[in-house]
Amino acid sequence: MNQKNLLEVDWSKIPAPTDDGAAKHLTGKRVPSLSLLATDDTAVDLSMLLGRTVVFAYPRTGEPGKISLVDDWDMIPGARGCTPQTCSFRDLFAELKAAGAKHVFGLSTQDNVYQTEMASRLHLPFPVLSDEKLALSQALKLPTMDVAGLTLIKRLALIVDSGVITHVFYPVFPPDRNAGDVLAWLQDNPV
Repeated sequence: MNQKNLLEVDWSKIPAPTDDGAAKHLTGKRVPSLSLLATDDTAVDLSMLLGRTVVFAYPRTGEPGKISLVDDWDMIPGARGCTPQTCSFRDLFAELKAAGAKHVFGLSTQDNVYQTEMASRLHLPFPVLSDEKLALSQALKLPTMDVAGLTLIKRLALIVDSGVITHVFYPVFPPDRNAGDVLAWLQDNPV
């Protein structure tokens, strides 16, 4: 099935994910020291960043006109909406920074080459981190799903304060509202 329009989604026709408890252990956890390649050609160690960091994770972004990973991608709860989620963080980037986010990152298990193309195509003002080797996913025991032989991160957002996860948004639905929810939380919980 071709992915015709990645941004226009009727969320009433997409199954919402349920809270399976797979992220409940994350609040209060220290982020492990490891390096992830970013789309700005840097290596980022989230554990070393001082101040407030927002990390939103998603299964994988698609490319317009390309074939979906699987035919029933839209019917997998939580799968559809990676591009709308990413674009909402792009659109609210200045507000997120003004509300105290010193750093904002996207995160997926896609490789850096693909992510770099996507970041350029979508004009992202923040880097996207590649967890292609699942180092962070496994170290934090992030919620994942297996689709078409790939391990993908389930959609979530983390607030990390100087290396410690202080808040988790999970499950996230609809994805295009995640950045607004994160912004509201940041405004209600200043550093």
